[in-house]
Amino acid sequence: MVNGGRNRGGRRPTLEEVAARAGVGRGTVSRVINGSPRVSDATRAAVEAAVAELGYVPNTAARALAANRTDAIALVVPEPETRFFAEPYFSDMLSGVGAELADTEMQLLLTFAGGDRERRRLAQYLAAHRVDGVLLVSVHADDPLPDLVAQLEIPAVISGPRSAAETLPSVDSDNYGGARSAVEHLLAGGRRRIAHITGHLDVYGAQRRVDGYRDALRAAGLPVDEVLVEQGDFTEEGGRRAMARLLDNAPDVDAVFAGSDVTAAGARQVLRERGRRTPEDVALVGYDDSAIARHMDPPLTSVRQPIEEMGRAMIDLLLTEIADRRLAGGPAYEPHHAVLPTELVVRASS
Repeated sequence: MVNGGRNRGGRRPTLEEVAARAGVGRGTVSRVINGSPRVSDATRAAVEAAVAELGYVPNTAARALAANRTDAIALVVPEPETRFFAEPYFSDMLSGVGAELADTEMQLLLTFAGGDRERRRLAQYLAAHRVDGVLLVSVHADDPLPDLVAQLEIPAVISGPRSAAETLPSVDSDNYGGARSAVEHLLAGGRRRIAHITGHLDVYGAQRRVDGYRDALRAAGLPVDEVLVEQGDFTEEGGRRAMARLLDNAPDVDAVFAGSDVTAAGARQVLRERGRRTPEDVALVGYDDSAIARHMDPPLTSVRQPIEEMGRAMIDLLLTEIADRRLAGGPAYEPHHAVLPTELVVRASS
């Protein structure tokens, strides 16, 4: 037992310890403590029992700081607006974020930071502490925004870590497993000259998809021919350019795993222009399982990543971090990294 809200070492119990004792997530504990109706009676009872057992007591000084809250969260996209509106990934992410915020008092601010000028303006805005937290979506490895947010001590969650050593809390899908399942599916269909059109390789998720592609080939006893790996950028035009290079350099290619459905759509156009049938001559697999995949001709086999669920998880993680900082006066635990499962959806393109 704990006396007066302290454990045996004299340290105040954290929200995470309460969650572990109750067998629930930290976001659930935050909702119980803050009186949210989005909790079942049984869960509320379990959390309240854990609070009592551990002697969890909110930091009253930190609670006083809550008066300075803005009740606003910034969703920051370090990409041009044109890409945001062209790719279903972003709209699905926004949908999940909005749905999870619907039962809160938080306002969502969408901002783009695709250039130096936009980054400077955003830096000034964030430095004024006009938001309670930040969601960072589609961040490249060299982007200065995550470090800026950390320096300003603003609670933040990143969509996809920048590396295996990410210091911010993050939510991602299983990029490695998703890519591996796509290539294993193509191998099972008898394909042996399988190409990969990557995404931006300064995005960690794109790197992990390349790793999954290569490991699936090696596990099947096939060599990794780097001629079959073409760099793309997750865009349709990037898919077109990469597919044209593949057909020029490796005309015997019999399958393509594309880094996104949008990229696969661009590749499909070039295959058709070059007289290659899908899937008879070249099988095609995309990534995201967006509406584009369902509407392509033929319908596209694609790796489904739960993008809306990722958006919901990011909000849950961010609200938990905001609550913890208010109650404890600062970060109380190591950054949490959530990885959601992917699923291969097989259609006529493969």
